[in-house]
Amino acid sequence: MDTDAPAESLMIAVEQVVRYVRQNAITGGLSTAASSALARLGREGAHRLTELARAEGVSQPNMTQLVTRMERAGLVRRVADRHDGRVVLVEATDTGLEVFRQRRAERAQALDLIVEELTEPEQQAVKIALPALARAIQDRQDRS
Repeated sequence: MDTDAPAESLMIAVEQVVRYVRQNAITGGLSTAASSALARLGREGAHRLTELARAEGVSQPNMTQLVTRMERAGLVRRVADRHDGRVVLVEATDTGLEVFRQRRAERAQALDLIVEELTEPEQQAVKIALPALARAIQDRQDRS
């Protein structure tokens, strides 16, 4: 018996859901990397470029290029840290925050549409399981 089958099936399902939801967020015409970075800035606030690169799992040169493109599009700006003027932070602009909010709403609507197609017991299972998985991920991140 293949003990990895349930985990693999779950992984495939998560990948399909994430892909579907991402494809339905179209505001701003952002790449996946730009969307992810903007979402992090929208949720967590300003970051040092090195912190943002680390959090997003990309190299600092790649993040620098991405931030430059996003800056030109008016989505982010570089600002001096209030506590240490030598430190430069990247923060979302008002336009960037609005794009972030619109994209989040688009993703939520896409998820709502597919969840509505499920049976009531399946809907309840999703509403319990997904937040539980998110909590487990957050707990794991908090420990590391």
